[in-house]
This record gives sequence, structure tokens and C-alpha cells, in this order.
Amino acid sequence: MRMFKRFISPAIFILSFQFFLPAQAVDFPATFNFSGAGYGHGVGMSQIGAKARADAGESATAILKYYFKDVEVLPVVDTATIRVNIGHALKSVSFATTSAGTSLQLSSGDQVVATIANKKKLTLNISSDGKSIQGFNTSLLTLRWSGGSTPVVSVTKSGLTERFRYGFIQIKVVKGALEVTNSLSLHDEYLLGISEVSSSWPAAMLEAQTIASRSYALSKMGSIKASCDCHLYSHIADQNFVGFAKEAEGKWGKIWREAVLRTVVDSSTGIAILYRGKPIQAYFFSSSGGATQTTADAWGGFTGYTQSVPDSASVDIQLNPRFAAWSASTSQQLVAAAFGLRNIVSIEVVSRNSAGAVTWIKGTSTEGVSQIIRGDTFRSRAKLPSPWFTPIN
Repeated sequence: MRMFKRFISPAIFILSFQFFLPAQAVDFPATFNFSGAGYGHGVGMSQIGAKARADAGESATAILKYYFKDVEVLPVVDTATIRVNIGHALKSVSFATTSAGTSLQLSSGDQVVATIANKKKLTLNISSDGKSIQGFNTSLLTLRWSGGSTPVVSVTKSGLTERFRYGFIQIKVVKGALEVTNSLSLHDEYLLGISEVSSSWPAAMLEAQTIASRSYALSKMGSIKASCDCHLYSHIADQNFVGFAKEAEGKWGKIWREAVLRTVVDSSTGIAILYRGKPIQAYFFSSSGGATQTTADAWGGFTGYTQSVPDSASVDIQLNPRFAAWSASTSQQLVAAAFGLRNIVSIEVVSRNSAGAVTWIKGTSTEGVSQIIRGDTFRSRAKLPSPWFTPIN
């Protein structure tokens, strides 16, 4: 076999060698720092702003008409039974009662499968094998409780215990896990368990919150979500529903109950916010960066009843001491995940809306790859208090 020699230019060799050198490592921050104002998404009714307006003597109706555009605040039929998810994707759940004289009853369809009564403390432990509820050969059970002066059932899941007084509870196997729901009257029972603001706040603000919560719940009554076997969740994905705990808050529970009942017209109607004759999805949040924003600004979908209005109370340190101004740090891991990139070397606010909230923000990785996402999406994923923020790295 004949061997051939080949002449390689030194310049070409050097260039070739440099081409195969690894790229110089680019440092990226371990954390990102931000300053900002407000808490929450900023769409609809500002709770701090509503409190200030109530303190100034405004009625619940006036408050709601300030924050929502072209709406009416009127009685509406609200006799529906609402199904609230109080336990999502669980492996197990326990039910108990220490209320004197209260009994627990489990049913599968029309058949009673277990009854526990006449004990000082009653406890039921429920778990699933992924297909059915263990020990009952069914994928759906209904729990009811009765007897005693104030029949209450405690529900413990994932280390958290909550108490429920009204309606009934269902336990259903969905996609291999347990979905636990509380079905009760939207008219008043559900609203008695809403815990979004302190019951020590002004009466008009409590009424405005109740009316907004009723309107939001009514807007969700169209269908049962298969993922949770519910109309809505009991947490901030929808509204913070805590069952009997809100009504049982010593003297404050009575004040909240009275505020809820003042929004009830009769046994079949309650006051709600209507836009073109239908209850609105009445968004609310803690505080803004000085002005509210629309759904189009925050999430890209237009709703005729949301608007941007001044909200100066939110940036008043006396009225909003925790969130009139804030600073926060977020990890590299959270920021990179927010943009869906391997890492982030820099972030840049691309645009803000007329309310001052970030509408679009860009993140760039060490490889020079950039991704642009909505400001509210970023604040949620990066766990920032609000979309009114400024990067200070």
C-alpha cells in the first residue's frame, strides 16, 4: 500500500485547532433580584383599594362599579349546588368528628356501606389502590354527617386538617388518585367558607368581597371539570375556601356571617355582578402597583368588564405596609424553568402596559438563546409577588 504525505499550512492548523476548542464558559447568576409593588395578578378588584374606599364611606356597589366596567350589581338566582375540590390527587384521606352526637355515614350509590356513631371520636381512613377505594370495591363514595348541635367533619389530607359543616363530601378515584369534593349551597353555605380578606375589615368591603365571590362561583357553574371532579378548587387557583374555619373565627366569624347574609335577598336569590345580564368571572387580588390591569394586559384574553383604573391605596405604605414596595430574590433554577431554558444569563423587560405592569419579558441563556413570555406568567413561575417588578441584577 502506497503512503502519501500531505502538507498542512500552519495557519490552517491553528485555525482548525481553535475551531475545536470548547467555548469559553459563561457565568450566569445564581439568583436574580427584583424590586416591585403590589401582590397578585392585578386584574379586577384590588382588595387593599376596596378597603380604602369602604373606609372612605363608599358602598359595596360603588366599590364594585369602580373596579369593573359597565356592570350592574343586582339580585340573581343562586340556588345551585356547587362542587368544590378540597383534596386533589391524593393517595389517602381521613375523616373524623369530635362533635358530640355526630355520626358519619358512607354510601356507595344508594347503599349505605358504613356507619359510625355513638363514639367520642369517629375516624374513617380512605385510600386507593389506583383503581378503586380500598375495602369498598367502588370508585366513588359519599360521606354524610348528622346529629349534634353543630355537626362538623374534619378532613385530613397531606398533613393538613380542615373542618366542614355543610353539604356532603364525595371521594372519587380519578386517574389513579383520590379527588375529594364538598358539595354545598352556593347561595350562602359556600360563601360562609370564603377566606379572602380579614373579617375585621369594613362592612362594605366584606360585602363587596362576598358579591365578587358569588359572581365568580356562578360563572364557574357551567360544567364539572374532569381533572378535579369539581366546579372549582378551594385554593387560589379559584377562591380560598376554608370550610367552617372562617365562620368559627370567634367574634370575627359572626361578623363575616352577617356580611354574607346581607348580600342574600331571599331563599333563592343573592346579589351578584352582571355584565350583559350574566354573572361575571369577578377577578380580585390583594394589591397593585398603583393601577389595575385588564385581562388582555395580563393574560391576552379580552373581557369587556375588566379595565385599568387608578389604585393609589395599594402603593400607600400606611395602607399596604407589606406590599406597597417590596424586594425579592429568585433562584437561577426557577428563572430558567420560567423561560423553559437550560439556564439564564440575563433578563430584560420588553414592554409594560399603561398600568406599569410588565407585559412581556425576555430571558437569554448562556448559549445566546432567548425566550419571551408574559410578565404575569413570569411572576407566577418565578414566585414574585406581582407583575409590577423591575430586575435589579
